[in-house]
Amino acid sequence: MKFKELKEKKIKDLHELLKEKREQFRSLRFSISSDQEKNVRKIRSVKKEIAQILTLLNSKNKIENKDSVITEEEDK
Repeated sequence: MKFKELKEKKIKDLHELLKEKREQFRSLRFSISSDQEKNVRKIRSVKKEIAQILTLLNSKNKIENKDSVITEEEDK
């Protein structure tokens, strides 16, 4: 999935996608260790996607926190 496509998703969708990718990473790890999977490079792309999702979640959380601080200051 492209980074632009990830940016358009909502936080809830990103959490669900993160859960799926972590499960995929786990199953890939086990299948590689038991020699069922021959394409070891798949694990690299899954790890990259997990990192991209986490980066987006962190940036979106920072933006939300920043907005909430601004609104609290306006209330004072």
